Amino acid sequence: MSKNIANNQAQQAQQNHLKQWLLIIGVLIIAANLRAPLTSVGSVISFIRDDLGISNALAGSITTLPLLAFALFSPVVPKIAYKFGMNWTIFISLIILIIGIMIRSLFGVNALFIGTMLIGIGIATGNVLLPALIKISFPLKVGLMMGLYGVFMNVFAAFASGLSVPIASIDGLDWEASLMFWGILAIIATVLWLPQLKNHKKQSATQPKPKQASTQTKNGLLKSPLAWHITIFMGVQSLIFYTLITWLPELLYIHGYQAGTAGWMLFLYQFAIIPATFVIPIIAERMKDQRLLAAIVAGLFFVGILGLLTGAKSLIVLSIIVIGIACGSAFSLSMMFFTLRATDGKQAADISGMAQSAGYLLAAFGPVLFGWLKDVTHSWTFSIATLLVGSIILLITGLKAGEDKVISEVKPQKQTVTT
Repeated sequence: MSKNIANNQAQQAQQNHLKQWLLIIGVLIIAANLRAPLTSVGSVISFIRDDLGISNALAGSITTLPLLAFALFSPVVPKIAYKFGMNWTIFISLIILIIGIMIRSLFGVNALFIGTMLIGIGIATGNVLLPALIKISFPLKVGLMMGLYGVFMNVFAAFASGLSVPIASIDGLDWEASLMFWGILAIIATVLWLPQLKNHKKQSATQPKPKQASTQTKNGLLKSPLAWHITIFMGVQSLIFYTLITWLPELLYIHGYQAGTAGWMLFLYQFAIIPATFVIPIIAERMKDQRLLAAIVAGLFFVGILGLLTGAKSLIVLSIIVIGIACGSAFSLSMMFFTLRATDGKQAADISGMAQSAGYLLAAFGPVLFGWLKDVTHSWTFSIATLLVGSIILLITGLKAGEDKVISEVKPQKQTVTT
């Protein structure tokens, strides 16, 4: 009898171990899809602009539309997840992502923007839910899992930028085929997520609250200065990232870089992000507060953008690397703010939804404003200068968001989150 019990326990342990690994793999492959469909656009944006005969401002909207989708859809995501479960909500978002990628590439000018909007809705769901899912499923490994999450997201984002022009240059292919290629990655993620649909269990989102809570958060997230500092920090770092993802190749063209080379410089920009996305969450989790990290991030942005503004060709590569490190650090710090400033998994999803909604709405203005300033002034100088202002805003809000506080709900209640 005891031997059978021991065998059953061993089999159960193996099954739990397998389920845990399937969940880890699923989360990481989904993370790989949260930037690649967007970053693949930047390297070929000049091809799209010239082929469709659109302005720089309208071309910039190809990146702006997903950000608007993030802004509009992010607040709704937690409510959908609470009703249908995180796992099913994520699965449906992957289907929407696949459909969006296909529509964007196959059906002409109008479909380009419709498909791009659908891509934004699909990615917005993962953006909001994965940090909360990590907090719930890996409570003792939040820093490590958030680091791996960021690494996978940015590795594939970097390859998407670097490979877009080479794929489009293959005989018989074009920019449409290059953008469609990343639908394969979304299909793989969908298949790997299927086992999680069988693991439809409920987990309590109520956990003991940390001993210190910000007295400024009694009136809820929208009235919390801490929540708004997190939101603005998230929005400004996203604005800088997506603006440069869209226009960095164009900035490089004026310095004599060819399209293919500019694409690989965009790859370098995103490759520089990767180490920071892994290291920063682990460091941030171990620190009492994250104000020093926020100050360093803002400083890196300022120095790197200033290097671009000088126009010195000898500084371009170094500036791109510095900005990449800053982007990776800022994004990871934003994600950690969602979990470190939250009291439980439910609140992490709510903070994530608020910050990504208002934050991405702010970020959506970046690529269009950048292109519009170029059209009006016939120079990139004023466009780049706006990013310098952004680095100063990051310093101010980062110092506040990095304080050792958490956000309190108006009326704390026990709620159930389904996964």
